[in-house]
Amino acid sequence: MFTTVVAAAFVQWLADVQLPADAVLLVALYTAAAHTGRRGTLLAAAVVEGGAVLACLRWAPDGTFLTPFVALSATVVAAAVLGVNMRTTRAYLAAVQERAERLALHQEQQARLAVAEERARITREMHDIVTHNLSVMVALTDAAVYAQHRSPDRATAAMLQISETGRQALTDMRRSLGILRADEPDAERHPLPGIAQLEALADQMTAAGLPTGLEVRGGHAHLPVTAQLTVYRLVQEALTNTLKHTPAGTPATVLVECSAGSVGVEVTDSGPRPALPAAAPSGHGIPGMRERAAAYGGTLRAGPLPGGGWGVRTRLLLNSGGTGAV
Repeated sequence: MFTTVVAAAFVQWLADVQLPADAVLLVALYTAAAHTGRRGTLLAAAVVEGGAVLACLRWAPDGTFLTPFVALSATVVAAAVLGVNMRTTRAYLAAVQERAERLALHQEQQARLAVAEERARITREMHDIVTHNLSVMVALTDAAVYAQHRSPDRATAAMLQISETGRQALTDMRRSLGILRADEPDAERHPLPGIAQLEALADQMTAAGLPTGLEVRGGHAHLPVTAQLTVYRLVQEALTNTLKHTPAGTPATVLVECSAGSVGVEVTDSGPRPALPAAAPSGHGIPGMRERAAAYGGTLRAGPLPGGGWGVRTRLLLNSGGTGAV
């Protein structure tokens, strides 16, 4: 379009015809500057400026060349500058839009990652809560059935323990799903599990037929709530596995060592473990424990002990953050 307009204006100059429509050259220059780069803009401005010189040489009155030349040159520069500004503004808006799209895509990806992490957290929590409490309830039910005729008092105590375990499991599940309000009575009866609740856990396992000894070394008041919850879940899962895979009455020992920068957890038992088939699924227990320990920079070791039995050991590093521990 610019080339066509310039060619027409040059033919007009050759024919010595002066028209007001010559202003279209400025529009053509503006359009060229708005849609081409620096080199194209300079070339177009030079062509139009040359046309201004030719027009002044032919049509300017005698002795007044400078005044119309300065005026025409100013309009040429103004048209070129307006076109460049338009091109710059358009490029800036395109960059802003692209940045906004990238930001929206990044936020969407972060939201998906957050959803995936939340699902993984809920899965681990549900596995620990359901597996542990159901195992304890099954063991207590068997004990109550066995003792209902020989010792009614023990059977009644076992049934009450089953009821309490079921309520605690429901409360833990509702808390993990984020639907438990802080003002509900169950929130006060069953606070977020931590090291202080390990004694109650040991008593619960003992009542279910797994005599459990607990030793906590060092103070744990300074430990973060999420770290204490991780310790509790590790001990809970290890004891639940022992309850499921060892004969009734097998003793277990829990040792928790608290220091300023780390927490050591060790759960051992002396019972035999049945050999699992090679193709048997590994389940979510030990992998979930490894994920919890890894969230605090710990490496979990679980396996048979040299003298018999089974052991689970890990050390959580408190300065590693533990953002995914809960």
